[in-house]
Amino acid sequence: MNKTEKEKIKEVNKKVNKKLNKSASEFKEFIMKGDVVDLAVGVIIGGAFGKIVSSLVNDVLMPIIGILIGGIDFSNLSVNIVDAKIMYGSFLQQVVDFLIISLCVFIFVKIINKLTRKKEEVKEEKKSEEVMLLEEIRDLLKKNQEQ
Repeated sequence: MNKTEKEKIKEVNKKVNKKLNKSASEFKEFIMKGDVVDLAVGVIIGGAFGKIVSSLVNDVLMPIIGILIGGIDFSNLSVNIVDAKIMYGSFLQQVVDFLIISLCVFIFVKIINKLTRKKEEVKEEKKSEEVMLLEEIRDLLKKNQEQ
């Protein structure tokens, strides 16, 4: 290899390293954004919450529902078709899980929205004297223009 080929290889290496460093810094910036971190926290908490709800459904609600409808254990409900065993009881439990999680999320969002609205209302109510005076002047000017 001659000297010009080595220089070209060094230039290519520098360009590649520069692009890699730029990509790495962009990735780091993306990861450190609040939205990504919030999403990660939400996914982790959601997974833990899902386990709690699954336990509630499987260990508390389904046995009660089973007793109410004659002692049927939903997890064992199945139908055999030829060599296939269709576990529709497990499916029913997953549907109940989904409905309970959806209800909890709905209630949670509703509470958050209520709290957010109250904060906005408090902010709107607190107007400074200058703002109130300016609004009065504006209203008087509009009234004078109409006459």
